[in-house]
Amino acid sequence: MISKILIANRGEIALRVLRACKELGIASVAVHSTADGDAMHVRLADESVCIGPPPSRDSYLNIHQIVAACEITGADAVHPGYGFLSENAKFADILEAHGITFIGPTAEHIRIMGDKITAKTTAQQLGIPVVPGSDGEVKTEADALRTAREIGYPVLIKATAGGGGRGMKVARTEADVIEAWSTARTEAAAAFGNESVYMEKYLSKPRHIEIQVFGDGEGNAVHLGERDCSLQRRHQKVWEEANSPALNVEQRMKIGQICADAMKKLKYRGAGTIEFLYENGEFYFIEMNTRLQVEHPVTEAITGIDLVHEQIRVASGGGLSVTQEDVHFHGHAIECRINAEDARTFVPSPGTITHFHAPGGLGVRIDSGAYQGYRIPPYYDSLIGKLIVHGRTRVECMMRLRRALDEFVVDGIKTTLPLFQELVSNQDIANGDYDIHWLENYLAKGSA
Repeated sequence: MISKILIANRGEIALRVLRACKELGIASVAVHSTADGDAMHVRLADESVCIGPPPSRDSYLNIHQIVAACEITGADAVHPGYGFLSENAKFADILEAHGITFIGPTAEHIRIMGDKITAKTTAQQLGIPVVPGSDGEVKTEADALRTAREIGYPVLIKATAGGGGRGMKVARTEADVIEAWSTARTEAAAAFGNESVYMEKYLSKPRHIEIQVFGDGEGNAVHLGERDCSLQRRHQKVWEEANSPALNVEQRMKIGQICADAMKKLKYRGAGTIEFLYENGEFYFIEMNTRLQVEHPVTEAITGIDLVHEQIRVASGGGLSVTQEDVHFHGHAIECRINAEDARTFVPSPGTITHFHAPGGLGVRIDSGAYQGYRIPPYYDSLIGKLIVHGRTRVECMMRLRRALDEFVVDGIKTTLPLFQELVSNQDIANGDYDIHWLENYLAKGSA
């Protein structure tokens, strides 16, 4: 059994994991940079250790310092949250070598799914539908042109080690292919230290649907339904909801079971999310995230299952707490990511929060480490917190979200709250009629 967990992260996700530790009676250790000494999770943890100066590479990405913090405090497990080292196979290997439990999948599964080409090949072998594309890396201009002709235009050139839209380019003609192939390789090398790219068919108006899965590492696995993450800006999710307005029960259960069966074959351990593009009734695998997702609370809202509790249980060797027959979906949930950014320009707005009032009431949840007087540092992601709202129906959920947004007050900095106040009143959003390009088209018209 795990007795003490070191939380190798910061912000709202660190506080989220800390709360789970307290509920399970497990001692907690917060690590922090010098910029995060007054963070809420640091204040509430049983112990805290400063692991370096503000730059992430010197603190939250410093494996040596984190392992040293485990040894100093006697932590026998590490929860990586999301981002930072959460999908770093080397980190998982090092923890295992030191006899420390990594609360996540095996290093092998992180490696498999961390490389886009290997992940796609593995998904095909596991019976998951994939986007038509290259068999592997597109190494030359000639390969790029030949593959594009075989797939059919438009095509999407993507970094094999990519994420967040970097190293990703669309090509609609042969002339575009050469430039896109070269630019994507350059961006990929700069962002990830790996210039390898591959090619897929570009879908014009897809939705982004992801399936939450959980495995025990012994061949048992379940799916916990889907989340619709189609409202995005520059490939970054802004608004997530479950269930998806685009799917019916039959579609949901079919793709969910495909994913659960795949995880059984893989003997996957812990939480994972299989992401798809969905268009014209078809699902196309794009990647798998081998960690907890930012948007996991919407799944918790509709299933009643605490995903962090489940992660810790599986990592402890306790197996899954539910079978597929135990999983039931109730109502509808929406999450809005509230960032410290200008709602029009999306320029970051670090600074001191002079007034903070979180909404409340039935079906309203706030995941945030912010408080009045807290200074948002300029060094990290601009996420202030997440507003998650649940209702018996999507209509009730939207009305509750509208009310909660009106109650939410964050003064002293600029935030994206005004954007969500617009979106919740938009007819397309009310109808669930949007795709992955909708938000950028909306913002291009000068809205928000």
